[in-house]
Amino acid sequence: MMDQSNRILVVDDDEHIHLSLQVLLEPEFGDITCITGPNKILPLLKEKKFDTILLDMNYSKGETSGEEGIFWLKKILDFDPDYNILLITAYGDLKTAVKALKFGAIDFIVKPWNNEKLLATIHSTLKLSNNKKEVKKLKSKQKALLNVMDGDIPEIIGESAVMKNLYQLINKVAQTDANVLIQGENGTGKELVARALHKESNRLENPFINVDLGAISESLFESEMFGHKKGSFTDAKDNRIGRFEAGHGGTLFLDEIGNLPLTMQSKLLSVIQNREVFPLGSNTPVNIDVRLICATNISLSDAVKKGGFRQDLLYRINTVEITMPALRDRKEDIPLLANFFIEKFCKKYRRNRIKLPDYVERKLRKYDWPGNIRELQHTIERAIILTNDNVFKSSDFDFLDKTLSKENPFENYDLENLEKWAIVNCLKKHGRNISKTANELGLTRGALYRRLEKYGI
Repeated sequence: MMDQSNRILVVDDDEHIHLSLQVLLEPEFGDITCITGPNKILPLLKEKKFDTILLDMNYSKGETSGEEGIFWLKKILDFDPDYNILLITAYGDLKTAVKALKFGAIDFIVKPWNNEKLLATIHSTLKLSNNKKEVKKLKSKQKALLNVMDGDIPEIIGESAVMKNLYQLINKVAQTDANVLIQGENGTGKELVARALHKESNRLENPFINVDLGAISESLFESEMFGHKKGSFTDAKDNRIGRFEAGHGGTLFLDEIGNLPLTMQSKLLSVIQNREVFPLGSNTPVNIDVRLICATNISLSDAVKKGGFRQDLLYRINTVEITMPALRDRKEDIPLLANFFIEKFCKKYRRNRIKLPDYVERKLRKYDWPGNIRELQHTIERAIILTNDNVFKSSDFDFLDKTLSKENPFENYDLENLEKWAIVNCLKKHGRNISKTANELGLTRGALYRRLEKYGI
């Protein structure tokens, strides 16, 4: 059974051993590297990864104790405990070889060897090596999934005409592998659409990976998205798979793609085009199969015209465009959404169900909800926390009257309301561009996101 994809390192001071092993192993495995001195092992391992190492037990002239082999066995396993090492030993060193098994050797080969037995032993070792890799990969994938999994995500809620059209589009697009670009203001539910596309697709049994690109710094972008190898940078203490590999076979949702710097855009484009990633510290590509869904709250076409977004990347990610309506454009859905949040937060705060009367519904529908569904959610939660009644009153939502429609927005405003007013107006000024808004307000992007969450904007 030939397997040309495995790499074998032979460490032996006898060049005749090198020649015989190369003649025997190359037709079977292909990539055989031979070195004479054990001091060359570690420098070589830093440059190249091997699946199995055949390690002689004696190197110094007249040495027969096998202790040199044990010494280098320990050195290799200290460097990388995942290496599978077969010892090459003479018959008289069997006791030492057995001892070496306790230090981590997989097996030993006795000189002179039987070719068929040697090949069988190496095949068994390589199978073990591949199994170890698979287990480690699965563990790494599980860790990556745990890092990106959210809590319970609700279904999309709405019965308005615009939402019914949206459901039809989702059902039509979900069955394909087309890349989708979801556009809409903050708080409209773009992630819910991405999850609905995944749920209705043939990839349902595979991962849904949610990545907030706005929260990943440029210095960590490649490591987070493409993965890294142990030792590729200072804090890389273990191999780690990236979000693309973690989502293999499933769906990768890239939120806030409009704010991705141009340098990262080019790297993302390369991965999308070639359908492979190169983990940091590796020259070996990893094939990836993901359905890509992106989301943005800005016009990418305008960003292209201004030189802030690559046109070729835009072509790649928007095979199909889906636009999420603002809540003010589907106000007939507000009672349905409000009652959903009432039930959710009454359960959370262990309250009896609080009724939403018609006249309060009308008040909620009159408000423009600049923060969309997210603002409505926080509004309902706040009202539930503050009210002592089992029926909402109009006064429970009086804070909605302090809106931006006032001629003098500073009248009777406390510091929090002033801050909210400034953020909302600055967002409007910059077309809801997070980076520009944060810059003008003198905030970091993270600080601005926390305030958006705090005020339900």
